[in-house]
Amino acid sequence: MTQSLRNTEFSSRFAIDPATGAAMGTDELRHNFHIPDLFRPGLVSLTYTHYDRMIVGGALPTDAPLALEAIKPTGTKAFLDRRELIAVNIGGAGAVTVEGERFVLGARDMIYVGMGAQDVAFASDDANDPAKYYLLSAPAHQAHPTRTIQIGDAKRLDLGSRETSNERSIFQFVHPEGARTCQLVVGMTQLATGSVWNTMPCHVHDRRSEAYLYFGLAENACVFHFMGEPDETRHLVVRNEEAILSPGWSIHSGAGTSNYAFIWAMAGDNVDYTDVDPVGMGDLR
Repeated sequence: MTQSLRNTEFSSRFAIDPATGAAMGTDELRHNFHIPDLFRPGLVSLTYTHYDRMIVGGALPTDAPLALEAIKPTGTKAFLDRRELIAVNIGGAGAVTVEGERFVLGARDMIYVGMGAQDVAFASDDANDPAKYYLLSAPAHQAHPTRTIQIGDAKRLDLGSRETSNERSIFQFVHPEGARTCQLVVGMTQLATGSVWNTMPCHVHDRRSEAYLYFGLAENACVFHFMGEPDETRHLVVRNEEAILSPGWSIHSGAGTSNYAFIWAMAGDNVDYTDVDPVGMGDLR
């Protein structure tokens, strides 16, 4: 059930076990794992999940800034009393104000806001070309400094090849030399023209949950997102600027009808990129 505040709408998603997920049809899978309509003008839209208590959302300010309001599921007076936040701008130029300090974010820049910040607001420079802030939050145990990371300053890895249709660039926003976090790990992957596959060969990581935001897709394009246990896979069709929740037991991979970008975010026991359980290609079903 969706609930509303002054400029915020929020809902909750309960955790689904793999046996239940395997028995679901398309509508049930979409209801439990697919998040559409993240970016609506003049609104903060939040989904509180029971996967490592991660919150996934979007904010699209137009003529006026949008405040980050506390929501009932967090059980705190302010949203970040016991949480940390990362916002990635996938739209026009904008700024995020934290405790009166203004941080400028261009397209594909991110800001990390540490636990305890009381006043956070999202703004666009131009209502006709608004910023679109993809929001990710998880419980925190320590207050780390608020800071921005421009896309040009992210740690870049170029992987894959044209021959295997997975030539891509990975931008790690959170890493040991970058922003420090308690448990959020966030990055972005851009597929090269002519490449369509992401995260294949695939993996699972039972110690962390994940969320994907697909973007940079044309109106008539889509991504087939693959999920489920490695020997019991399912797929969901995802459009531009829609998100998918991925439990720790599920693979998370996709193939698009064209190239695209996606933001991946994890929360859980650690922040080690390499802490994954690889899945052999012969084990997929």
